Amino acid sequence: MSDKTFHIVMYPWFAMGHLTSFLHISNKLAERGHRVSFFLPTKTQPKLEPFNLHKNLISFIPITLPHVDGFPPGAETTADVPFPLHHLLMTAMDLTEPAIEASLRKLKPDFVFYDFTHWLPALAGRLGIKSIHYCTISPAAIGYLLSPERKLNEKTLTPAELKAPPPSFPPSLIKLGAHETKQLTSVTVQEYGRGISFMERQVISIRDSDAISFKACREMEGPYCDYVERQFRKPVILAGPVVPEPPTSALDEKWVKWLDGFKERTVIFCAFGSECILKKDQFQELVLGFELTGMPFFAALKPPMGVETIESALPEGFEERVKGRGVVHGDWVQQQLILRHPSVGCFVTHCGSGSLSEAMVTECQLVLLPHAGDQIINARLMGGDLKVGVEVEKGEEDGLFTREGVCKAVRAVMDENSDVGKEVRVNHAIWRDFLLSKGLENTYIDGFVQKLHSLLI
Repeated sequence: MSDKTFHIVMYPWFAMGHLTSFLHISNKLAERGHRVSFFLPTKTQPKLEPFNLHKNLISFIPITLPHVDGFPPGAETTADVPFPLHHLLMTAMDLTEPAIEASLRKLKPDFVFYDFTHWLPALAGRLGIKSIHYCTISPAAIGYLLSPERKLNEKTLTPAELKAPPPSFPPSLIKLGAHETKQLTSVTVQEYGRGISFMERQVISIRDSDAISFKACREMEGPYCDYVERQFRKPVILAGPVVPEPPTSALDEKWVKWLDGFKERTVIFCAFGSECILKKDQFQELVLGFELTGMPFFAALKPPMGVETIESALPEGFEERVKGRGVVHGDWVQQQLILRHPSVGCFVTHCGSGSLSEAMVTECQLVLLPHAGDQIINARLMGGDLKVGVEVEKGEEDGLFTREGVCKAVRAVMDENSDVGKEVRVNHAIWRDFLLSKGLENTYIDGFVQKLHSLLI
């Protein structure tokens, strides 16, 4: 293997989950001496600063987003605006093309890693830079939803077509319900940026890249990786689990104190990321489901749609009834540190890939409650193929869950004597040991670097 070190530019979609995912791989590459120039929005830099473990090699380059009508001044990431305005953030990012081109000409990197900026591979190609589509979505999700077998450039996908996997998709338990196919088809045809749909943007981003890369392991998703490589006819480079380093900060004292008050592995922790916002009735069903379990719980959730504060969204009398054993918190929390606390035994997750990888290396049992997009495929992969968690049941047509359904799933994973509880514990323990096994990560990252090198030859 060559000793040559690379210079890599990172330009992720401005959503916190994507920014942190790109920073995790940056840390792994910088650890091996590679230089990283990381484009990110100006005011978001302080939030990511603590996670930059190699400040001598990873340089943050602040990007100011051009003005777009209807997009709130000062907003920078998807966390700053409601979902219906995300397409305007994408428009603003598209308008950075001249600034990015000027930077790339000056930086002269070997590679540019990107995900949603579909114009970047063509720009990189003109400048003699290799483009890597670094995908925060799983190989299974890309294969199922975007496979060339679906002929997406010729027609619009119908919900009925999406219900079944593409013809040569690997054997799997991944199936979609009626409400999911409706939601996915409506989202994918929506405009995402000026004059381009979400689906078109994704297809071009993958099609025009020099290679597709996933934060994934062959041992867990091998058949899907092979399928994507065959279908898109370009190298698929796996970075391995990219387990984030344990945070150097300590958990806030007030949460330590609260969690310390409960027995080991008895607390339910629920967190749905920075973008998942529930409707008020579903928000109430969720917290009432936690109350119904009779177990202590800590839920970090955004206020539901159309509601200003968490307190005003809670069911009547709820706070008094759960006092001392239940907390619903409306702000950001240190998820990784909470998952590692000894009293936390169950994690109710929206199945974002970042949250799942953080949870898989802990002893928390998984309750899967996907919200949108690739999270649905992730949930089927975890609950069906790998059997490391239990998915909350939803109505086939309306996609709604109930408090009873939430309670049932939590009790199933928390009961170590039930068949389901035993099965998910055993499977989760096997995969946790695998993901934490000595040398696994180094082997993957070394292979990743080698494959990058071969693209330059």
